[in-house]
Amino acid sequence: MRRARVKLSPEVAAAHAKGRPVVALESTLITHGLPRPLNLEAARLAEAAVRQEGAIPATIAVLRGVPTAGLSDAELRELAEGDGIMKASSRDLATALAQKRTAATTVAATMRLACWADIEVFATGGIGGVHRGAEQTWDVSADLTELARTPVAVVCAGAKGILDLPRTLEVLETKSVPVVGYGTDEFPAFYVRSSGLPLTARVDSPEAAAALCRNHWWLFGKGLVLAQPIDAAAGLEPEEFESALAEAEGQAAAKGMRGPALTPFLLARLAEITGGRTLRANRALVVANAALAAEVAAALTSPPGP
Repeated sequence: MRRARVKLSPEVAAAHAKGRPVVALESTLITHGLPRPLNLEAARLAEAAVRQEGAIPATIAVLRGVPTAGLSDAELRELAEGDGIMKASSRDLATALAQKRTAATTVAATMRLACWADIEVFATGGIGGVHRGAEQTWDVSADLTELARTPVAVVCAGAKGILDLPRTLEVLETKSVPVVGYGTDEFPAFYVRSSGLPLTARVDSPEAAAALCRNHWWLFGKGLVLAQPIDAAAGLEPEEFESALAEAEGQAAAKGMRGPALTPFLLARLAEITGGRTLRANRALVVANAALAAEVAAALTSPPGP
């Protein structure tokens, strides 16, 4: 079977040709993760953060059936302002291509296309995971499966705190996916700096992160999670977040929300309950992760030390 071809923007293609670092960025943040106009603002800030660290941003999406790495500002705006844009995980990519749809890519789908585009580092807000109550619903994100089979380093603020974080870490361990704390010994919880769950690996510099990635891939490992806590000034206190989440979950249960619609619903309710603090936190962590990913990508393109 032939792998799908990914269209590279001229800038991304030139960066590959010159051996410059490239960072993949997802697009569901733009279409489904943040409201207008914050979505376009966050996408532009993330790309600017990558550039500031000397790397080239490659926001990934499917544009009218064409998998694309590296979007123009006009294409970012098209995603940010468009209605009815498809949300594509890995399983949905074939449908988007065959039906010539425009689709925003989730973490899982972005990883898949980044790998096909020869991009090793990907920055996002937070990965998906095991949902609370999954023992009844079997609601487990495809992100975890993709991490187990696609060799891309995912820089994130851990997993979203609306998930069952202990079970998420257990699944990642079962799938042999390293979860590495960046400057922390505990797993970050997206809006909250720490979940209190210990990690078995930690790095404190982009160079150390790059060395770990190289060795993981040399050992035929696949995906890797590099988890950076949100900045203390932007994050929420654990008690504040749990209180808001309990209220949002009650509203979701009352409406019978589940499946792919659940996470966007909860995030929207959390934004309302916290007076927009979760939205500002989301923007801050996405930009910080993009900057770190650029530093790691730059370290990966440099010759390894002795």
